[in-house]
Amino acid sequence: MFVPRKPDAEIARKELVGNLRAFTIAINQIVKLANLASMCGIFGFYNYRQSHSHADIIDILLTGLRRLEYRGYDSAGLAVDTFPVPLVVDTTTLPSSKQQEQENEENNSRPLIIKACGKISDLETQVKHDLSELKIDGNVEFEVHAGIAHTRWATHGPPSVVNAHPHTSGAGEGHEFLVVHNGIITNFRALKDFLVHHGETFESETDTEVIPKLFKWIYNSLSEPVTFSQLVMDVMSQLEGAYALLVKSTHYPGEMVACKRGSPLIMGVKKPSTSSTGTGAEPALVNDGGDQKENGNLESPAAAGGGDGLAVGPRDNPAAKRRPGVEYFLASDASAVVEHTKRVVVLEDGDVVVMRRGTYEIFNFGDGGGGGSGLASTAAAAASAPLPRALQTLNMEVSSIMKGGYDHFMLKEIFEQPETVLQTMRGRVRFRQDAPAAEVAAAAGSPVAWTLNEAGNNNKIGGITANATIRISATTPTKPNGYSLPPPPEIKMVPPAPAASVAVAAAAASTPKEERIKLGGLAEHIETIRTGRRLIFVACGTSFHACLAARQALEHLVGIPVAMELASDLLDRAPPIFRDDTCVFVSQSGETADTLRALEYARAKGALCVGLTNTVGSAIARNTHAGVHINAGCEIGVASTKAYTSQIVVMVMMALALSADRVSQQAHREEIIDGLGQLPCALRAALRLDTQVRDLATRLKDEQSLLVFGRGYNYATALEAALKVKEVTLMHSEGILAGEMKHGPLALVDEHMPILVVATLDSMHGKMLSVIQQLKARGARLVVLCCEGDSEVEHAAGKDAVLVRVPKLPDCLQPVVNAVPLQLLAYHLAVLRGHNVDQPRNLAKSVTTCE
Repeated sequence: MFVPRKPDAEIARKELVGNLRAFTIAINQIVKLANLASMCGIFGFYNYRQSHSHADIIDILLTGLRRLEYRGYDSAGLAVDTFPVPLVVDTTTLPSSKQQEQENEENNSRPLIIKACGKISDLETQVKHDLSELKIDGNVEFEVHAGIAHTRWATHGPPSVVNAHPHTSGAGEGHEFLVVHNGIITNFRALKDFLVHHGETFESETDTEVIPKLFKWIYNSLSEPVTFSQLVMDVMSQLEGAYALLVKSTHYPGEMVACKRGSPLIMGVKKPSTSSTGTGAEPALVNDGGDQKENGNLESPAAAGGGDGLAVGPRDNPAAKRRPGVEYFLASDASAVVEHTKRVVVLEDGDVVVMRRGTYEIFNFGDGGGGGSGLASTAAAAASAPLPRALQTLNMEVSSIMKGGYDHFMLKEIFEQPETVLQTMRGRVRFRQDAPAAEVAAAAGSPVAWTLNEAGNNNKIGGITANATIRISATTPTKPNGYSLPPPPEIKMVPPAPAASVAVAAAAASTPKEERIKLGGLAEHIETIRTGRRLIFVACGTSFHACLAARQALEHLVGIPVAMELASDLLDRAPPIFRDDTCVFVSQSGETADTLRALEYARAKGALCVGLTNTVGSAIARNTHAGVHINAGCEIGVASTKAYTSQIVVMVMMALALSADRVSQQAHREEIIDGLGQLPCALRAALRLDTQVRDLATRLKDEQSLLVFGRGYNYATALEAALKVKEVTLMHSEGILAGEMKHGPLALVDEHMPILVVATLDSMHGKMLSVIQQLKARGARLVVLCCEGDSEVEHAAGKDAVLVRVPKLPDCLQPVVNAVPLQLLAYHLAVLRGHNVDQPRNLAKSVTTCE
C-alpha cells in the first residue's frame, strides 16, 4: 500500500515509477543477470518471551555465521539493539498518528552495528572491543529482540568494513532501516541514481545499500502508516535480480521481516517444551500444511500461516498478549538452524515473512517486482491474505555440522563415505542377502528407508521426488511440503543367486520379477528418457567430473547418445537442444548459478529437465520436471568429497534403471548391482590407506606441480584428483587423458616431475600399462593407483614407483573407490603445506554467482 503524504508526493511517486522503469530498461540491456545469488550467508534470530541476555544474542548470531562460513566470505557483520524493547509496545495495531509512531521509536533504541573484514574471529574481536568501548552490559535481558547478521562475498566493491553488511538507511538518522542481503540487485544503478537525485548520499560501493535507502524514501513519502510487511512489498516492487533480505527498523520495534526471490532462505521455529517429563522435546504442532481441522472447522489461512501452533489471529485479538515464548531462526541454509530446531519452513520465491509478538505471517508477493506500473498494488491485495506454509522436519543431525573429533570437515567427510554411499542407495537398491551393504544396513539398526512413491503416490519436494531416508518418530509425522508419506516397508533383500551364464541370465530376465533398482523420482519419465534423442548432462566443477565418470556406464547400459556440457560453456555457445532431449542438471547445492541458467535455457527449448542435487527444495529441485536426491548429507568442506562419490552412485543407478528393459544387458546389470552392495566395504578398505597416503604426501609436499593420468572411466578420476590438489593445496596440478599423452604432455616428463597414474583393473588396464612403461622410460617419478593383487603393474612400474592399492569393483564403480586415496592425498598435502583445508583461498562452497 502506498499512501501519499500530500499531492506533491503523488507526483514524486509517479516520477519514481517512470524513472525506475526507464532506468531498468537501460540497465537490463547491459546487465543480464537473472536468478543469481551471491555467495553470502545471512542469519537472523528473533525471540519473544524467551529471555536472552545481550551477550547470548550476539553469541547466537556469531555461531550462526560460523555455520555459514563454508559458503565463502571475506567480511562479516551484525546488528543488535542496544537496549531492550518493552513487551508493551503494540506493533500489531498500526500507529494512528505520528506522535504514537514517535513513542514507539522512543521505546526502541538505536541499533548497534558491528562489522569487520576477514573471518568470524575478527568480527568477534571487534564485537568485544565495541561493547567494551561503549560500556554496554552484556547481562541485560531481552524479552523480545530481532538480531541480524551476515557474511559477505565481495561482488560490488572490494572487501572492506564500509562495504560489509548490515547496511543502513543512514547513521545520522539513527539507523531507521537495517538490511542484510544475499544476492545481486541488477537494477541497483537505476535505483541509486534516482535516490541520489532526491538527495540521498551513499557510503559504500555495494548494490545492497540502495535497499535501506529506498525503504527510508518510501517510508518518508507516506501520510498514513502501513504495516512492516506492506512496506517491504513496496520496496520489493522496485527490486530486480535475486535476493534474500532480513530487515529491521526503529519504526517497527520488536519486529523483523524476511523476504526472498531467487536466493535460498529458511525459517526455523522453536518453542519451549511443555512436556511434563522434562525431556525437552518440542510440542506437537497444530499445522503441518495439511487440511487439518480444529473443533470441526478448517483452519483459516491466517492460523495456518502462524504455524507451529502459533495461530495468527486478528491484530486486535487480546489473546495475542498471552502468547507463549517462541524463537525464530532465519538462515541461508539448514546448517545454521539445525542445532536450534529441526522444525523449518522453506520459503518460496516472493514470500514475505513478518515476525512480531510471538507469531509469524507469510505473504507472497508473486512476480510483482521490478518496475511495475505502481507501488504495492499487489502488496495491498496480498497484505490481507496470509498464506499457509508447511512446517518440515530437517532430516539432518547436529553432528553433521560438527567436526566430530576430526581436525577438519574435509577429513570427516572423506571418512563418512562408506555410510553416505549406503545412504544414497538405501531404499532404492534391493541387495542380495549375502551383500555386505545389506548386512551393514541391518546390523546398524538404521532408520527405515523407502521410496516416497513406493505405494503409488506421486509425492514430490519441489520438482524432485525425495527418495531419501526419512527418520520417523512415533509422535511426529513427516510431511514434505504437505505431502503425506506411505507406511515404511521392510528393507528387502534378494536371496543369493548361483553363478549363471549370460544365456541363463538373459532367460531369467524375460520372466517378470521385481526390479532391483527403484528411483521413484524418475518413475513417470523412464520411458520418455529411454526413447529420447539423447541425454545431456550439465554441471560445473566436481559435479561435471562425476557426470564424466558415469558417462560410459550410461552409454553402454542404456544405449543412447550421452553428451557432457559444462554449464558456462553451454550458455556461451547456446547450442541446439530439442524437445526429445533429456537434460540432467547435476549440482551438490542445487543453487549453482551457471547450472540454473542452463536449466532455464533447456526448459525454454522444451526439453525434459531432470535434477540431481543434494539439497531438497533447492532451486534446481523446484524447477526441474523430475529428479533424484543424492542424499549424501550436509557437506561443509568447500572441496567436495562425499557428494562426488554419491553423485556417481546415483548416476550409475540411473543407468541401471533406464536399462531394465534391455535383455542383453541383464548379466552386466546384475554384476553392477552386486557391486553396489560391496561398495561400502570397499570404501572402508580404501580409507585404511590413510597412513600410506600421508607418508606419500610428506614426500610430495614441496613439489610445485603434479600430473595425473587416467583413461576410460578413470579420466574423470584424474581430473577430479587434479582439481582437489589445486583447490586445497594451491599446487599446480593437471588431469590428463592418457590417450593424449604423446600429443604434448609428454614434453613435461622428466626425472623431477611427480606423476600419478590411475591404472586399476578395468578395460583400459593394458593401455595404462603401456603408459606407465613410457613414463618410466623417461625417468618419471611414478605414483601408481592400482588394484590389490595386480602384479603386472608392479612389474611395469618398477621398484622405485610408489604403488597405492585399492579393492577391485566393476568398472563403472571403480572411480568411486579410486577417489578416496586421492582425496586423502590432497587433504594431507594441504595440511603439510599449512593451508586452510576447509576454506581454500578465493573459493566458496556454493558458486552462486556467474559472469
